[in-house]
Amino acid sequence: MSAKSLDAHGRWRSVIVAFRVSPEEDQQLERLVQLTGLTKQEYIISRLLERDVVVQGNLRVYQALKENLAAVLSELKRIRPEEKVPDDLLDTIRFISSILQGMKQTE
Repeated sequence: MSAKSLDAHGRWRSVIVAFRVSPEEDQQLERLVQLTGLTKQEYIISRLLERDVVVQGNLRVYQALKENLAAVLSELKRIRPEEKVPDDLLDTIRFISSILQGMKQTE
């Protein structure tokens, strides 16, 4: 059994929730977590409880955006015109776009 831990709001987090995902789902989850700059735990809890995910712009988030945009570009270049763009790639593009829109609004 893992040790209890106190979160930033003074709550004891002693309950473990675990679930299985496919390798593809894990890769997509890791990408989304990386882009937000949150911990995986914070991201999953926010999404499960339907809370807004607030991205704090910092060097780590900037680097993740840069790396993911480069990966998106190379994947788009690889896809032939007659091929359908994969849904997970479209989801990543939408997520990056929403992050950039949010950053633009805070300027």
